[in-house]
Amino acid sequence: MSVLKSWTGGAVLLLALAGGLRAEVTVSQSNDPIGIAQPGFAQSSLVALLSQERSGFDSVPASRISAITTAPRPKAGEAPDVLTEDWLAAQPVPAGGDQQFQCLASALYHEARGESVEGQQAVAEVILNRVDDGRFPHTICGVVHQRAGGSCQFSWACDGRSDAVRRDATYEQVAKVARAMLDGMPRSLTDGATFFHARGVRPSWSNRFVNTAEIGAHLFYRRPIQTASN
Repeated sequence: MSVLKSWTGGAVLLLALAGGLRAEVTVSQSNDPIGIAQPGFAQSSLVALLSQERSGFDSVPASRISAITTAPRPKAGEAPDVLTEDWLAAQPVPAGGDQQFQCLASALYHEARGESVEGQQAVAEVILNRVDDGRFPHTICGVVHQRAGGSCQFSWACDGRSDAVRRDATYEQVAKVARAMLDGMPRSLTDGATFFHARGVRPSWSNRFVNTAEIGAHLFYRRPIQTASN
């Protein structure tokens, strides 16, 4: 039993006794360490015990009670299970970074800058899942700029428009998402997805894959799990 439950139970019993409760108190003989109690012993002992407990409770500083009864908060800098705006706001803006970081941040900027933090994390998961999948390039930059069938896997990478980003608050947020994902943030949103598309389209390949999540403006997919055949 926790200390809090013990104090709470004691307080309730004290209130009951103080309110005039006169019910008989019976001590179980099977687990009573003293043996057979004398008449009135159980009730008087209980009152004395609760009085001592109440005195001990009153001597505990209010700050200590608050610390015991308040749920713990994540430590400063400790990432939550899913990225949030509040957590990202408390993080420093990544300075510089290597080429792989730059490629991931740019991809999030062009593909998901209008999405929620969860939506941006989900797109990052797809890119990193592809890096880990032997059927795709083994680097972030390779995944982001991959061409297949004469077109790019990520259309912004070869649409003929400038890929420059504005170093504003929007970019700072996606850069923080990229940094957190590269630093080991769990990929907890898309269940291993390696594909996604906008809600407004329905590509033919979507019928062959498993829809794992729907977040913001995007639907996410992974290949079906292959099982051995006879």
